[in-house]
Amino acid sequence: MASSKSTDVSMSRIALVGKTGSGKSSSANTILGRDAFRSAVSGYSVTRECSKETGEVGGREVTIVDTPGLFDTSLSEETVKREIAKCVNMSAPGPHAIIVVIKVGTFTEEERSAVKKVEEIFGKDAKKYTMILFTHGDKVKGGIEKCVEEAGEDLKLILNTFGNRYHIFNNMKTNDRIQVCKLFEKIDDMVADNNGDFYSNYTYQKVSKMLEERESKLKEVYEKKLQEEVEALKSKYDEALCALLAENLTLKRAEKEGRNRQRERTLMRRDNHIQETKRFYDGLKKRTRYVVEQVPDTEDFDIVGRYPETLSLKWN
Repeated sequence: MASSKSTDVSMSRIALVGKTGSGKSSSANTILGRDAFRSAVSGYSVTRECSKETGEVGGREVTIVDTPGLFDTSLSEETVKREIAKCVNMSAPGPHAIIVVIKVGTFTEEERSAVKKVEEIFGKDAKKYTMILFTHGDKVKGGIEKCVEEAGEDLKLILNTFGNRYHIFNNMKTNDRIQVCKLFEKIDDMVADNNGDFYSNYTYQKVSKMLEERESKLKEVYEKKLQEEVEALKSKYDEALCALLAENLTLKRAEKEGRNRQRERTLMRRDNHIQETKRFYDGLKKRTRYVVEQVPDTEDFDIVGRYPETLSLKWN
């Protein structure tokens, strides 16, 4: 199954793949028009983890998933599998476009591996939703069409695999919004060719259901923790207030006034502590999607449940 529910152009989910130094993060920043992702200046990979950012572009909500760690040969197989799972989680219920980012003028074994990764990560039908994005457009003379015509057979074969869909970015001109608008015109044409649907398959359907279930469960966990902590605070302060009240019975009038002021301060602290605890968990509830996306369905849910303690996910 290669498609899902019909969608419109008010929302676009994009997954960027490619080797280190190809310009993925810079391209993501160009699309969003802001410094959303840390980009590599040279071949140095500044981050090895999948990440997601959302912004408004051309009147639509655009979500971009950057996948820098999937082609890092120094990572363990377990880590790569986790990052692949995160990529799928973050792009659920499915991407409208999978964009393979390639530096113009180069097509090496690493680029070929990146192309193979598309099917490995997203499934065999993902090629219908995939296009090539060439970067370093500032170095192109005579237009990208000429470069494609003069390209080697390997690159032409890959372009043919992806329906000869391609675009070019000059990431040195982020303010050139026309290049971004033209990219989305091509994405919209590709989506239209796929019956107006975003890409999905059994894996995405399974992941979408898993994320919804974990979100619901995590909100219940947060609500339970909130109630427990609020009750603990009330109990703690009730004891202190009872002690002050008992003392008050044996004090003179002047001393009672001092104790009353202390009682008021204690009540104020109690209310402030409870209010801050509620604010903290209300904030967590709004970020449940972010948290569950970080955890593959093969990992124990307890990892997610412990997130409030350190605001990080600890892997064994």
